[in-house]
Order: sequence, then C-alpha cells, then structure tokens
Amino acid sequence: MQIEDFYQHLAALGAKPMHIGRISRAWLQGKPLDTGTRNQKTENFLPLAVRHALPQLTAELNALARLSAEHPAADGSARLLVELADKQMVESVLLPRDGLCVSSQVGCAVGCVFCMTGKSGLLRQLSTAEIVAQVVLARRFRPVKKVVFMGMGEPAHNLDNVLQAIELLGTDGGIGQRNLVFSTVGDPRVFERLPQQRIKPALALSLHTTDAELRQQLLPRAPRIDPEELVELGEIYARQIDYPIQYQWTLLKGINDSQAEMDGILRLLKGKYAIMNLIPYNSLEDDNYQRPDGDRIVQIVRYLHSRGVLTKVRNSAGQDIDGGCGQLRARAVEVLDRRRMSERSAGV
Repeated sequence: MQIEDFYQHLAALGAKPMHIGRISRAWLQGKPLDTGTRNQKTENFLPLAVRHALPQLTAELNALARLSAEHPAADGSARLLVELADKQMVESVLLPRDGLCVSSQVGCAVGCVFCMTGKSGLLRQLSTAEIVAQVVLARRFRPVKKVVFMGMGEPAHNLDNVLQAIELLGTDGGIGQRNLVFSTVGDPRVFERLPQQRIKPALALSLHTTDAELRQQLLPRAPRIDPEELVELGEIYARQIDYPIQYQWTLLKGINDSQAEMDGILRLLKGKYAIMNLIPYNSLEDDNYQRPDGDRIVQIVRYLHSRGVLTKVRNSAGQDIDGGCGQLRARAVEVLDRRRMSERSAGV
C-alpha cells in the first residue's frame, strides 16, 4: 500500500481533508483509527461510510508491518524483526530514551564490507507507508519520540519515500524535526534535497575513514566523494539548520583505529559543527573484522575530545544478542532456507 492509496480510499468513502488528517494522526501515533478527541466523539465527526470501513482499513495498515520476533537486550533496547505484507523482513530497533531505528530498504546496495545487510544486496525499496508503519508498530510497545533512519538500507537510495516519511512523522506523527535523523553514506542528492524540505532532519554521515582510497574499499558502492568534500557538504547543511552533523565511524581493529586516522579526524573536524560517533564493531567469532580493545577505544575518545572534537562512543544496540544490523534478518532467512530444503527432501 502506498500512503496516497490510503488517503484516496478515505476520500472515495466521503472523508474530507479534516477527517483524513485526524485518521492519519491517530494511525501515526499508534492509536486506533477511530480515536476521537476529548470534546468530540468519532461518531459525531467521521462520515458513516468511513466509520464502517475502519476495521478493514485497520487490518490493511496492520499488515504493512507485523512483529515476527522481538529480542530484548540488557541495555534497554529491543531488536524487532518485522515482517512486511509480502513476507519480506526488515529490522527496527527500539532504543533507550524513546528512540527508534527504522529500515528504508530490504537489503542494501552500498555493500559496506563490515555490514551484514550489505551482503544480501538490495532486494527492494520500502514504501512510505511501510517505513512509517515501523514507527506505528513500535509505538504499541513504548513511546517513540525520536526516529533515526539508520537501519537496513541506504535512505538516499529511496529518497522520495524517506523524505515523505520524514514529512509525515514531523507533522501528523508529532516528532520534532531535530529528532528525525537521516543517515547516509553521502549521496550528493541528499545535500540538494534536504535544505528544500519543510521538515529539515538532523543529518548523520557515515565517514569511517579519512583516507579516500580506504573508504572506497570499505564502502565499495558508495558515491565517490572524498572525506574532505563530504565534511564540507555536511558543514554547509549544519550551518543551514543550526544543528551539528553526526559523523559515524565504525571502529575496526587494525584498519581505521590508527594514530594517523585520529590525526586525520582532527584535521577534518576540528572547528566544525560536528559530533564524532565512534561505533565499535559488533564482532562475531567468524568475522573478518574485530572491534579494538577497550583501552584503545578509551585512548581514542580522550585524544579526540581533548583536542576539540566532541566524541562519543555509540555501541550498537543489542550487542549482547549479536544484534548488529541485518543479523536478525540473516538468521531468520537461514532458518527459512533450511526449512524449505528439509521439506523438499521429505517430498512435502
């Protein structure tokens, strides 16, 4: 379902813009579609045909994103494996302090070498309705006051649908625009489109290294933008919206945790309207990559912070359940594949 289909269906039933607006706000805030107000009951507001259609509409909307599995973690987060109407699966993450990380694609085309999602390639785009449906689903568990587009997929590769989702969440969804975070590897279209939007989200840029050649190796299908240029584009947007850019740096032992890289960060970010988020890699036993030792992470933070670059460590939510982005989906797909093979062997 496209979000326009939903609105057009309501209009065909006789709903006026004010009716559609109330139903949209109720849905996006995780409430029943027939939610009234303190001063006006639904039966005194919505047209009869619309009221009669609400149960079917509710079922269609609920089918956009269903909870397949929930994996709570010790840090207060919870990873949600979400099944879409066509049985494809994506991941959302309930974050501490009323945050939610959502997916914008099934799979991803960027192919970051340290990312499980990238190994599957891009399977399909999520519609605007499927993106915001993840927020609706999460709001049935707990309040959601911040949404980060940092789950499966590259939001810039599904730009129109993601921007429409941001618009909806920043208006009818009741989320402040600085609590909507657009995360990207740095597609040039982002820097063209975001300043034009009514709802201007905060921006997170995946940097990962200050070495252009190494960045190409780590992010093989990302746009060819040198780190210096990426930071300059980020700085322009930060000044436009008067809010710092969050630079994402997945720490990989022996790859991008060297002193030369730390000095490169100082060269690029010192004096910039920026926050450096260091994300220690979520290691698995058979991984080609590992996270640096705890002492080295502390050294890096102190070095950068003491020299004028605001630096924070952002551990991936749900590390105690091996919950790195894409891992839940990968395990679920593996289980389904084994089940199908077993059924074929048994002649089912």
